[in-house]
Amino acid sequence: MTREGAPDSETGAGDDRAAGAEQAYDVARYLQIRSAGPADLAVDGTLAFLMDTTGTPQVWTLDEAGRWPRQRTFYDERVAFVDWSPERRELAFGMDEGGNERMQLYRLDPDAGRVHEWTGVPDAKHRWGGWSHDGERFAFASNRRSTAAFDVYVQHRTETGTDADRAYESDGLLSVVGWSPDDDRLLVHESHGSFDHDLYVLDVATGERTHITPHEGDARFQSPQWGPDGEGVYTVTDHDGDLLRLAHLDVSDGALTTVVADETWNVDGVAVDEETGRLVYSRNVDGYTELTVAELTDATTVETIAEPDLPRGVAGGVSFGDDGAAFAATVSGRTVNTNSVVVDIETGTAEQWTHAGTAGIPPETFVEPELVHYPTFDGRDIPAFFSTPDDATDGETPVIVDVHGGPEAQRRPSFDGVKQYFLSNGYAVFEPNVRGSSGYGRAYSHLDDVERRMDSVRDVREAVGWLHDHPVVDPDRIAVMGGSYGGFVVLAAMTEYPDLWAAGVDVVGIANFVTFLENTGEWRRELREAEYGSLAEDREFLESISPIHSADQITAPLFVLHGENDPRVPVGEAEQIVEEVREQDVPVRKLIFDDEGHGIVKLDNKIEAYRQVVDFLETHV
Repeated sequence: MTREGAPDSETGAGDDRAAGAEQAYDVARYLQIRSAGPADLAVDGTLAFLMDTTGTPQVWTLDEAGRWPRQRTFYDERVAFVDWSPERRELAFGMDEGGNERMQLYRLDPDAGRVHEWTGVPDAKHRWGGWSHDGERFAFASNRRSTAAFDVYVQHRTETGTDADRAYESDGLLSVVGWSPDDDRLLVHESHGSFDHDLYVLDVATGERTHITPHEGDARFQSPQWGPDGEGVYTVTDHDGDLLRLAHLDVSDGALTTVVADETWNVDGVAVDEETGRLVYSRNVDGYTELTVAELTDATTVETIAEPDLPRGVAGGVSFGDDGAAFAATVSGRTVNTNSVVVDIETGTAEQWTHAGTAGIPPETFVEPELVHYPTFDGRDIPAFFSTPDDATDGETPVIVDVHGGPEAQRRPSFDGVKQYFLSNGYAVFEPNVRGSSGYGRAYSHLDDVERRMDSVRDVREAVGWLHDHPVVDPDRIAVMGGSYGGFVVLAAMTEYPDLWAAGVDVVGIANFVTFLENTGEWRRELREAEYGSLAEDREFLESISPIHSADQITAPLFVLHGENDPRVPVGEAEQIVEEVREQDVPVRKLIFDDEGHGIVKLDNKIEAYRQVVDFLETHV
């Protein structure tokens, strides 16, 4: 871990002041609020899930709701997913090293505690593609042949390393969705950009690939699932429309038929049980998830069964049980930490199976945000979540403006222990979904493309104007914080509008679009150029909007955090902005973790990072 810049005061950021009147718990306690999920139901009804009790997500299992779970993996590194075999009591899981995202695949016998390493190619990324229905084989995509392209592989469950058969050689960014009901084909997804996808059917025996989504212009084909008969695929798509809808895609002729559509909100996911024809689809209603359980009456028609009663927030990761009578899902809300539930399909009743702890912090102290909309420079209304502490005093409340990454992502009301810490200590938190965010239609997502990039930063400026008019806000104590693309927005907002900010916190952010695109992982450069502009055609523009070239405009104190192993936004982005701002005689802190990647995952590192963030904000805000 690299630390530069001594704390700006001797306040003792690491002190636990539990006995003090100003705060009940140190930020470390909030970071130890646990999460359980995503989860997967086994044939015998056992739930496998990831839980971060040890400091990083590991595999746990649970035989019955509310029982004491059993930990099954014991690594220092995070486990990325878990998936039961459809036929045996064994699990697939994936894990990288130090946040480098070069995930390797493993098979776990949970009862014997034995782990079988499947891939063993540490220089390559591996994307899990699912078990065959007989549990004998699995599929995955990997860039082991070329760092810039993902090929499709099939491997027997007992094989290791290079024993895998390459089923298809690609020149693009492929992911394997899953096996057809008869296990002779694979459904394959290709991403050309965040808003342009294609689906293919791959014959496993011959390697013949059939394109089933030919289209002009951009179109998303997300959350694809085989239908029960193997003759069609269900997907959420915005082909020929602004919003995502649930559609049926005929594999033989590519005919696309709408199954479920909403006039206002995206249908953003679907899960299908091949045995029963039951399905669960989700709608994204201004950031909140609404789940619907339905049943296919024919290939293109569904009949609603239930709408599960879940905590208000975000839900997903649906996994059906063996007979289609129940499904597992992961739920999270601003006042409810992340846990796994099992839903009875007939009644829609959700039973909480996991009980990840809240570190002794009473859940009733957690604050629910207000969904607001504020006007911006071109007359649009920008959605945002605004949370204020219970004891907010008029004109005296400091605010943290927290900008999400992506940019084609969305701030949604899931649980966040750090935000609850800030709220418990007198800060308000404002989270805008500026133009370019997903969740509000394709047109909204494209409003910040290439030459319109800085319009999203203007939306942040207008958010501050709205905050200035709010009665509880102290306009002189507003900080901006964000990660990844949100880190770019932090730096851009501080260079473009320096007088607005009391401080800024940049986590794994982009300082220079040119060096970022030159040094990011080769496999994702084309995706990012589709959003930001290309080095070949837009270099001058990319230079002009890069905060590194306006660093002399930053006047507010800046804290920069990064992971040494970040393959997405290389650590050089942090190094160069710190060097430039430090020359302006502006207070700067830098904290780089040598065992993290694109974000801070390990508990000890998170505690160190956010204790310093807390001290930094207490000093300057």
